[in-house]
Amino acid sequence: MTTLGFNLSVGHALTSEERVGVTNEPEEVRRLLEAIEAFEAIEDDTACAVAVSKALEAWPDHHSRLRELRQRRVQAMKDQGKTWKEIGATLGGISAARAQQIGAGLRGAKRPPKKDQEPPDE
Repeated sequence: MTTLGFNLSVGHALTSEERVGVTNEPEEVRRLLEAIEAFEAIEDDTACAVAVSKALEAWPDHHSRLRELRQRRVQAMKDQGKTWKEIGATLGGISAARAQQIGAGLRGAKRPPKKDQEPPDE
């Protein structure tokens, strides 16, 4: 089978146990997870590595877009009268404080480097 221009293995279909996290998700999440499965199914190691590298190269931009989209939608939920606690519960049981941070566009704090490691050069 050919998907996304790559020859895919037809020998490994996911079992129902492997698909549990995929089938209970919204359609868009399921499609994203299926795209990752398509990478895993590429038989040729070189083709797989190249395809994954291309996807990862573009990922920072997509990650930023998803964060910004979430922020706008969380703020819209707040503007519609939902409480931060309700928004947090909707987003998977995160705290009201974290929901408020997402609405404000704040990212999680970066962990300080371990004591035995130097901080990265900037």
